[in-house]
Amino acid sequence: MANSDNKRRKFMATTLQSVGLTALGGLLWSGYSDEVKASPLVLRPPGALPEEDFLKACIKCGLCAEACENRDSNINKDGTKRAGTLKMAKGGDHKMIGTPFFIPTEIPCYMCDDIPCVPVCPSGALDMPSLLNKKEELDINKARMGLAVVHKESCIAFWGIQCDACYRACPIQGEAITIEHQKNERTGKHAFLLPIVHSDVCTGCGLCEKACVTEKPAIFVLPIEHSTGRAGDHYVKGWDEKDQQRVKDAKEIHTKDERSEKEATDYLNMGVEY
Repeated sequence: MANSDNKRRKFMATTLQSVGLTALGGLLWSGYSDEVKASPLVLRPPGALPEEDFLKACIKCGLCAEACENRDSNINKDGTKRAGTLKMAKGGDHKMIGTPFFIPTEIPCYMCDDIPCVPVCPSGALDMPSLLNKKEELDINKARMGLAVVHKESCIAFWGIQCDACYRACPIQGEAITIEHQKNERTGKHAFLLPIVHSDVCTGCGLCEKACVTEKPAIFVLPIEHSTGRAGDHYVKGWDEKDQQRVKDAKEIHTKDERSEKEATDYLNMGVEY
């Protein structure tokens, strides 16, 4: 009888431990999932697939980060290594654990010509064909890791203080970032030298963010889906032949509730007193 009671107690204890561990695991996973969802602004290596597809394809092997750390330009004369651009996410990073990312203010992407992080990817999460030029050669300038955005209110160049740190740091100087001269109406004597980012050229390397002289960078890189807008398919560029071609078979649609010319005039003059 005593032996039976001992077995029963062991069974109950094991069952309770299992339930407790399962509950704890559920809480940890729930917390981790919330952590990841709360911080979508993550910059991936060159050639990374769109975020959702990237997370499905990445096998978290770390080969890209290892190749980045071992690149020739990252090895000192005494043979020691400097920290690589790419980091592998761990708990507390607010990113999917085991996936590669980089933080420009710490170590930006240095735009290696041979892009060592991409060819070693075994799963296609880093899409090498997307980085090939017309000669079928790897071209880092085709990377779109993100897009640099200028916050005008905190950029001292927009105050009238001469600064071109981001322009000089840009590896595609004069193309990804250009300097626009604009008259300073406040003084009437000086000109603003304003940094302008061109989204069709910017690779999102973050070298400009790293170089920014303000306490908190006034130029920063965001994932493209978070830094660009979208006009919508119903807007057409009349001067763009490709855009015209896109809608050549479109049919005009009239809504039932259309404003008359008089109504439109009334609407424009709304609130105007004569």
